[in-house]
Amino acid sequence: MTPMTPARSFPLSDSPQLGLRERKKIKTRTAIREATYALIREQGYEATTVEQIAERAEVSPSTVFRYFPTKEDIVLTDEYDPILLEEIRNRPADEPWTDSLRYVMRKAIEFGLAEDAEATRLRSHLMVQVPAVRSRMLESMSVTGRMLSEAVAERTGRPGDSLEVRVYTMSLIGGLAEVSLYWAEHDFQDDFVDLFERALTVIERGLPTKNP
Repeated sequence: MTPMTPARSFPLSDSPQLGLRERKKIKTRTAIREATYALIREQGYEATTVEQIAERAEVSPSTVFRYFPTKEDIVLTDEYDPILLEEIRNRPADEPWTDSLRYVMRKAIEFGLAEDAEATRLRSHLMVQVPAVRSRMLESMSVTGRMLSEAVAERTGRPGDSLEVRVYTMSLIGGLAEVSLYWAEHDFQDDFVDLFERALTVIERGLPTKNP
């Protein structure tokens, strides 16, 4: 889920362990990302090349491109989407949909911040400062939105391609992106989880009609 956290798998429930092949893929992707983040910290985003990333990660440039089509994808792509869907599906069937979503998303954010808060801040900072990263983020949001719409459809009993599901899902994804941007624009002074809760409240209840 690109706007939130660096790539880690989080143990929210007793999910089956990944196979060896998939674990190796995640290990390679993680090594590439960590090399990218380190280089960006040292010399900036624009000065960091794929060749440098490959050398630092001890892989070939072709391997980098096999996992990530663009440099922006290295910054934005994570392993969270399938895990989030599984975690949402594992919530009690009689639990209100919005409660399930709030619980899983909050846990994911808290885990990501606990694992590597610095990388999370760097990603959000790049989304604000680098137009190419921000543009790619908007493209990738639609992919995450389509995946999340599957879970929304299952829990609400609506068709996955219905207008209502698509609007709600993309409102959620867009809201999360804006939370990340707002957080970075305000120098990370606010608590990210609190900002997320505020965003969910707006999505669920709408914008108040009166000024605070």
